Amino acid sequence: MFTSVLMIEQPLSATDVEFVTTLHEDDMSFVVLMRPRGNEDRLLRAIDDVALGELEQAVHEADEPEGEDALRPAAVALEHSLRALRAAGCEAVGQIIDNHPLDLLRSVVEQTHADEVIVLTAPHLVEEFFHRDWASRARHKVGVPVLKLYAHAEEESAP
Repeated sequence: MFTSVLMIEQPLSATDVEFVTTLHEDDMSFVVLMRPRGNEDRLLRAIDDVALGELEQAVHEADEPEGEDALRPAAVALEHSLRALRAAGCEAVGQIIDNHPLDLLRSVVEQTHADEVIVLTAPHLVEEFFHRDWASRARHKVGVPVLKLYAHAEEESAP
């Protein structure tokens, strides 16, 4: 069985599920780590929105739940994603990332003997430019290949 640790920040769309479950010919097992979107820096999200031409989204960044308020939507998104992976015939477990995502990622990779890490995220232009995005930082921490993929739009992945 091929084991992937999948880091996400939004529910998996059907396209995302199909893509990650067909990356390898082996039976797949996933450990999904969901980071609540509200835990990101609001300013960086707004800059990314503007850079991507999503001005309406930039205006509404202040409406994004943060802290404890972000946990419920993250839990719903995680459960949706786990169900979708299981429906595709994969084993899947997961958890919400509270703090220190890269420390948790390293720990999960070691405990599960994962074969790879997949970071499935929206574009984060500022963080990517400075190599401060999850995938860039994870490559120096986990000791297994790290694949960065762009998630499909939220409207395509509503739970």
